[in-house]
Amino acid sequence: MSRIDIPSHDETAPSSLQPLFHFVSKHFGFVPDIYRLLSLSPHSLTGLIEMQVALSRTLDVRTRERIALAVSEVNGCHYCISAHSYLGRYFAKLKPEEIALNRVGRSLDPKAEAAVKFAREVSMSRGKIERSELSILRAAGYTGAQIVEIIALCAQFSLTSLLANVFDIRPDFPKMSDEMVAEPGESTHAKRSALFPR
Repeated sequence: MSRIDIPSHDETAPSSLQPLFHFVSKHFGFVPDIYRLLSLSPHSLTGLIEMQVALSRTLDVRTRERIALAVSEVNGCHYCISAHSYLGRYFAKLKPEEIALNRVGRSLDPKAEAAVKFAREVSMSRGKIERSELSILRAAGYTGAQIVEIIALCAQFSLTSLLANVFDIRPDFPKMSDEMVAEPGESTHAKRSALFPR
């Protein structure tokens, strides 16, 4: 059970939030609990959605979802792992084996792996990375602007992870098969049971 009362009906939200709920519902087919929770603070909900919309124009949907999976795993967020496993599979068209690799900072695609590994390291070290890690990212073909965007995506996905973890929100995205959400072989955490793609 969640540690906070999450509004259960979109219609009870202030009228000023209705366009935001409509926007979210249009993308997902429903309003996930993370957005309902944020509606308790309209400024926070508006801020997150504006950030997500802006960052949806960065990189590409597959890379963004790969980063989301890596960051969610580092943060040990059940809710976000469930959400981005679903979004990765059905919106970004990532294969199950790719999703499992992304969660541990790897990828079948060499260029994507550089970004995912970097995002994982940034999240684990709180940004205290080695200069060589930036060099690897640049060598893979990422520009300075794209490196900034990867870091911004790490911040975006960490925000939702923090909210979901603090309030112990239960996953509400459609349940994936066991193979889709199976724990990766190597994780920095104990074993545990951006949305707006274009």
